[in-house]
Amino acid sequence: MAVTSKPRTGKGTDRVLHLVFAILLTATVISFTLWAIGVIGVNSHLPILILTILFGSFMAFNIGGNDVANSFGTSVGAGTLTLKQALLIAAVFEIGGAMLAGGEVTDTVKSGIVDLDGISLSPMDFAYIMMSALVGAAVWLLVATLRGWPVSTTHSIVGGIVGAAVTTGFVASASRHPWQMVQWGEIGQIVLSWFISPVLGGLCAFFLYKTIKSSILHYNDQAEEKLSHIRAERTECRRRNKEALSHMSDAERAEQTAAMGRDTITMSGENYSLEDLESDYYRELYRINQRAESINSHRALIHGTPFLAALGAVIIAAMLLLKGLKNIGLGLTPTTTTILLIMVGVTAWFAVHVFAKQLTSKPLDMATFIIFSWMQVFTAAAFAFSHGSNDIANAVGPFAAVLDVLHYNAIVAETQVPPFLMLTAGVALISGLWFIGRNVIHTVGTGLTKMHPASGFSAELSAAAVVMAASLLGLPVSSTHILIGAVLGIGVVNHSANWSLMKPIGMAWAITVPASALIGAVTVVIIRFFFAM
Repeated sequence: MAVTSKPRTGKGTDRVLHLVFAILLTATVISFTLWAIGVIGVNSHLPILILTILFGSFMAFNIGGNDVANSFGTSVGAGTLTLKQALLIAAVFEIGGAMLAGGEVTDTVKSGIVDLDGISLSPMDFAYIMMSALVGAAVWLLVATLRGWPVSTTHSIVGGIVGAAVTTGFVASASRHPWQMVQWGEIGQIVLSWFISPVLGGLCAFFLYKTIKSSILHYNDQAEEKLSHIRAERTECRRRNKEALSHMSDAERAEQTAAMGRDTITMSGENYSLEDLESDYYRELYRINQRAESINSHRALIHGTPFLAALGAVIIAAMLLLKGLKNIGLGLTPTTTTILLIMVGVTAWFAVHVFAKQLTSKPLDMATFIIFSWMQVFTAAAFAFSHGSNDIANAVGPFAAVLDVLHYNAIVAETQVPPFLMLTAGVALISGLWFIGRNVIHTVGTGLTKMHPASGFSAELSAAAVVMAASLLGLPVSSTHILIGAVLGIGVVNHSANWSLMKPIGMAWAITVPASALIGAVTVVIIRFFFAM
């Protein structure tokens, strides 16, 4: 089932941005290529170097179109961010996360998914496997992205490595059967994550959003209904006053108008009561206003959202400290981390409490939209930073491994990641978001269920909480699958989940590893045919 993108506006601006990102990506890749040639040198492996740079950039491009688009789908779908604003946040926080916290060292073989000790592997054979893995993962991600299917980039690169490594085992000298190289327990963990991830994300989002809906949104709906009756009463009061004035004599009308003028002056001040008013019109208006004030329409926002902000700030800060910034080596003790999280939570509570009180002058629906949008921007930015600092390794790990083979003619378990490589991957990432990310954004933001800033905030915060908890508990989860489950959890609460669209997405999850493995296998045969013969 294909997912079509929503009609775009501002086509002139889009064409300019198309050109800008095309030039930026091209210039970055060319600059990195020249830098890499300067480091590695011009030798017989120059074609391999150029292909590796193209494959790695292509992989990062497709991660942006699928994984990053998935992360920002709820924000764009809720109307909190436009695509261009999401692009700006991605540019700052994705690249910032990659450059600041992406880590100088990354594993070259993802998660120990294959045991390469069982085959006689030359450094160039290893390079061919990594190159093929990049192609296998990138091509599958491109197919899924164009269809609007959010899939796991980690599972994609794992599949690519498995396919390329097993195929190499069949053609190389192996001490055991190539299929025995695959760590099937790890594959089982991936299969398990298909079920654990969306279920945990869905349950967390269901209960969080149901709580928000019952304690804040439902109260707001009731208050808005009462305010609607108040507005109708004011309109009727004005109508009756005009009708009464039309039936008065000139003297009576002049006297009533003078009384209303004095009441207008009285009501413009403070500390006045009903007894201070002379005209029937302003006396009735005073009673209506008293009933309006007794509704206390913004009470749920003022008292409820600060707690949500504090909870969200603590979860996001914990995710950044323990996951997003883990590669920096902050060396924080559990006590220090706890104190920092408490400080962050208290600060967020007071900041949002003050902000919510300032919104009482705005209409209730607008105030609700603004405050949840404000909180959702922070969750989206934190997600982008965490993604840039962790998942970009799916592109740069194999990428850097090949560069090391070409540079040192040796296989290393861990490889140094040059900052220029991180920057190149980051530019390719946001370029992919701009050029091909719309279909996945549409799927996550509007296709699975309709989003509002409150529901989008719930989905993103729930996904962050599950990712954080799963990391601490060592559960096999996928952040992509968690967020999709969270979006469906929102849809269940609103009785609007699009289960028919979930069927092809679930199918895509199931075939991600075999599809990327097949492409990786074919690619390694082709590469070996041209370069290893």
